[in-house]
Amino acid sequence: MTNRKMRMGMVGGGQGAFIGAVHRMAAGIDGEVELVCGAFSSDPKRSKASGKELYLPAKRCYGSFQEMMDKEAALPEGERMDFVSIVTPNFMHFPVAAAALKAGFHVICDKPMTFNLKEAKELKKMVKKSGKVFALTHNYTGYPLVKSARDMIAKGKLGKIRKVVVEYPQGWLATNLELEDQKQAAWRTDPKRAGISCCMGDIGTHAENLAEFMTGLEIESMCADLTAFGKGRKLDDDGNVLLRFKGGAKGLLHASQISVGEENALNIRVYGEKGGLEWHQQEPNTLWAKWLDEPTQMIRAGGPGLSKNAEAHTRLPAGHPEGYLEAFASIYRNFANTIRKVNAGKKPNAIDLDFPSVDDGIRGLAFIETVVKSSKSKDKWTKFIK
Repeated sequence: MTNRKMRMGMVGGGQGAFIGAVHRMAAGIDGEVELVCGAFSSDPKRSKASGKELYLPAKRCYGSFQEMMDKEAALPEGERMDFVSIVTPNFMHFPVAAAALKAGFHVICDKPMTFNLKEAKELKKMVKKSGKVFALTHNYTGYPLVKSARDMIAKGKLGKIRKVVVEYPQGWLATNLELEDQKQAAWRTDPKRAGISCCMGDIGTHAENLAEFMTGLEIESMCADLTAFGKGRKLDDDGNVLLRFKGGAKGLLHASQISVGEENALNIRVYGEKGGLEWHQQEPNTLWAKWLDEPTQMIRAGGPGLSKNAEAHTRLPAGHPEGYLEAFASIYRNFANTIRKVNAGKKPNAIDLDFPSVDDGIRGLAFIETVVKSSKSKDKWTKFIK
């Protein structure tokens, strides 16, 4: 039966976690998904306590992710979860995703997709072999005006793209929070859990993904300078990158977690031969279009002039702000609709499939490895790792 909510199991996201609650709220916004089970912590007691706080039956609150996969797979088809949402630290993404696919479940995973590029490539093979649906929560692609900007560029309204400037400054790691038992800082600055990068792996990948998603261009090479300003910090907390895109466009990517006073100031400016676009995540309902021979145009979410795809991802009339959770929700809704159609033997449409895929995950890990390699290299330019 496919005419029902998709049943979600979650790994990670228990007591004290930030992103797990975000995923749960976003998954529920459109009424397409319900949380039915979870392994919310590597500590069995904490996992079960977290599940209890979420009003789940005790028998569906598991002590480990493998226990969850085994017991859910053994349930009747009408009861077991349909997919797994992975909201753990980076080093656990691959083992959980692999276990879920082997057990026959669809997967939605937080970014970066895996701990390293080798795992990302292996995961792609597993997704293809399993035939299951895989989504990656690069949530900023879910904003209606980001989609409208992408469609304007794809239609050639800006002409040939010449320059891309994308920034993601934060200030929350300006001090050594990881030494104060701050959970989010502790694992992000730990190479054993985060991987080879902190800032670029955490938020630089969002900037890279947004630039490629919006422009349709791929980064070809880069010249990077990464720094760890935090005393004793092993991973970068700031980075500046010159970019070259296939086709000749040039770019700048700046990501920082030590920019004092900044919150989540992700923004992007794209310049073509005939015009430019500017969008800011902290004011996501406005897109500025700038033209050679016309006045600057303010495009508003819910207003006229949006692409059909943007309209399909707009929930409220103009003037009623939509934001971060709704952008996340668009990925969950499309993912759920795709699962529903795949399970019914039907072909998902373009809007259903409008969510980041395993290929986007590979691009993200390749970006992380290239940017770190470039920063360490004596060469001016480093080719994008494939």
